[in-house]
Amino acid sequence: MKEETSDWSLRTKTLVKELHSILTIDDRDWHKLKNNSDKRAAELLISALSQLVNKGKTTDVQLIINQALLWLNNEIKDPGCPSKK
Repeated sequence: MKEETSDWSLRTKTLVKELHSILTIDDRDWHKLKNNSDKRAAELLISALSQLVNKGKTTDVQLIINQALLWLNNEIKDPGCPSKK
């Protein structure tokens, strides 16, 4: 099996993964932080960086960055949990 080469060092990938883990809003903090635009944008931006480092699709990276910009510009808010009927 041929090993795939990467443009990114193992250290870079490890650091991006660690930062992604730190910036991701977990389920315990979700309701407290779901409308914090800076936190949401940071979470999305590290996701975009992670996609880049791990050979994600350029279109996916662009969509994630655009979503982060919407949060930074306060153009969107979390719609909340769907109500059960």
